[in-house]
Amino acid sequence: MDSEAKIDAALFRSSIGKVTPLAEQNRIPHPRPSTQARVRSQTLSQHIPDSLSDHAPQIPPESFLRNGLSRLTLRKLKRSSIEDSLDLHGYQGDAARRLLLEFLHEAAQHQLRCVLVIHGKGINSPGGEAVLRILTRNWLTQHPQVLAFCSALPGTGGSGAVLILLKTNS
Repeated sequence: MDSEAKIDAALFRSSIGKVTPLAEQNRIPHPRPSTQARVRSQTLSQHIPDSLSDHAPQIPPESFLRNGLSRLTLRKLKRSSIEDSLDLHGYQGDAARRLLLEFLHEAAQHQLRCVLVIHGKGINSPGGEAVLRILTRNWLTQHPQVLAFCSALPGTGGSGAVLILLKTNS
């Protein structure tokens, strides 16, 4: 380190003063690095039934909770560690639905509880309409493994992504 860098470092330390680390309960754990969708075999996708409809009677909700679950579940979901993620950017309609089904099937097979699906905000869509966002949330309300979902925190995609709580087969 040259003398100018040492002076800068000393000036910085003196200007910020004494530093006290955050208490353990005030720390937010970093989410695990996002993993890209794994390459899935064609035979796997043929065995996953597709019963999800693209047509919703209304615009899907921002958050979803199966009957019988407490609203506290959504608050806990936002603080959960993300175990896997899927990025649907660039996919449309049937391809996005098929990829989502495969992702949720694989997550259930691996007993994952909290996953993230990035659908985007629709900024680059014609007319700025978030078609994939609407479709994804509609599909999730129909999927039997999905217990709850809500928009992700700003650091993990905000309104362009959804955190999903899945059933476990235990």
